[in-house]
Amino acid sequence: MTPKHCFPGFLITFFLTGAVETHPAHESLKPQRVHFQSRNFHNILHWQPGRACACNSSVYFVQYKMYGQRQWKNKEDCWGIQEFFCDLTNETSEAQEAYYGRVRTALAGTRSGWTMTQRFTPWWETKIDPPVMNITQINGSLLVILHAPNIPYRNPKEKNVSMENYYELVYRVFIINNSLEKEQKVYEGARRMVEIEALTPRTGYCVVAETYRPMLDRSSRRSEERCVETP
Repeated sequence: MTPKHCFPGFLITFFLTGAVETHPAHESLKPQRVHFQSRNFHNILHWQPGRACACNSSVYFVQYKMYGQRQWKNKEDCWGIQEFFCDLTNETSEAQEAYYGRVRTALAGTRSGWTMTQRFTPWWETKIDPPVMNITQINGSLLVILHAPNIPYRNPKEKNVSMENYYELVYRVFIINNSLEKEQKVYEGARRMVEIEALTPRTGYCVVAETYRPMLDRSSRRSEERCVETP
């Protein structure tokens, strides 16, 4: 593996042959793979160190802006940090707007240029979790109550806003008969309360669910199995 050393003005790479190459450090320090990762509208900017090296003394500076704005804004909590991520959830809270983020590195008095993300629109790009399930047994049936994933947004009255404010959500519920090792879809629709009837007595069942967004044709991963045994 080629050893690398960081210097204020240049990156010097020593090859096994003894040859030496020099590159301006500000180019080799530029952060790589700067991108947003979004889950349930929690929007986190991520990056990797530049080619020079992942020196412990490197620090990073983050800016952001909405598409169409001319001026970049500093993210004060991510100004001169050593982490490789920055939470921009509050700064990107208009879910259907588009945003950019960018990051630069500083090392030993030398600053890199900025590395910018591609255009990021939370409504389009966020991944959503499966619904939270509560299951109750009622007279040999199962009552499944589904809750949309929590998101960080609040309305002007400081009340939580639901994922259903942003998407038409469809819930899919599946039941697995453990004795037969057979899975069956028992519900698909917008209702959040589902009763599963005609179950075999003294049989173990597991229930899983997923969230589907028809407008984007995207499904969440499946929930963890919730298992019960009928009386």
